Amino acid sequence: MISFARAALRVFGLCALLAAGVAGAAESALPLRDDAGDKIALSSAPCRIVSLAPGTTAMLFAAGAGHCMVGTIAHSKEPAEAAKVPVVGDAETLDFEQLIGLRPTVVVVAVDVVQRARIDRIRALGIPVYQVHVTRLAQMPESLRRLGALAGTEAAANREADRLAAELAAIDARFRNRAPVRVLYQIWDKPIYTIGGQHVITDALKLCGAVNVFADLGTAAPAVTREAVVLRNPELILASAPPGAADEWLAEWQKFPALAAVRDRHLVKYVDERIDRMGPSVIAATGSLCAVIDGAR
Repeated sequence: MISFARAALRVFGLCALLAAGVAGAAESALPLRDDAGDKIALSSAPCRIVSLAPGTTAMLFAAGAGHCMVGTIAHSKEPAEAAKVPVVGDAETLDFEQLIGLRPTVVVVAVDVVQRARIDRIRALGIPVYQVHVTRLAQMPESLRRLGALAGTEAAANREADRLAAELAAIDARFRNRAPVRVLYQIWDKPIYTIGGQHVITDALKLCGAVNVFADLGTAAPAVTREAVVLRNPELILASAPPGAADEWLAEWQKFPALAAVRDRHLVKYVDERIDRMGPSVIAATGSLCAVIDGAR
């Protein structure tokens, strides 16, 4: 009986927290559109943001919204201040009780990272969801500007967006006329996974004057056969592998001596957390990627 009473009180408490948050959001709602074009209405109360991807966390800090952050996701390391924000879950799990207790005015998600079922459940709780969707580097500055509007930090967001746009333009000017290099960007082995045409890394390769040999595939991270790789004959293989695995991955390609990348010794271990994280620093990481590709020219 006592256990039942405690459980009932806990449920009541959660419902009260949720009701308070929804009621607050209903006051003086401010209409905005996110990267997906969806309209959301936010409370005019002070911002309380939970971010559910390391990249969106980095983007919010870059947009000047660090003071708004009340919750984030595991592995949010950019910038260093992000480590001080309470963690509400990881890629697999989310503590909804903790999320509700943080009373967020909005939850920011990355469309290609956060599970759709998770997004739908958050919306079902009455919490507004703002979607970030960046598939090309040129979209990053504009996405930052919109996050600035979300957090009421437009001036800071616009300054950072202008800086990133200038950095992109400088990379483009430097590598625009370089000789093209056919690249396999490998992200897993047995089976082999690579990146497709819709992935932002394909756009980064293009900016570097390189060509993703599987850019014609529509999915973000397609599985491919070794035979398919041989037929497309990359001139450079970048192994973006977990720690200690890259040597084994690249050793497998040594069994195909006629492959251009093997013949020319262009088998490269390549890991850059900034590209994997997909925050604003992805643009600086692209400059570093371009330098690696230059070594295969």
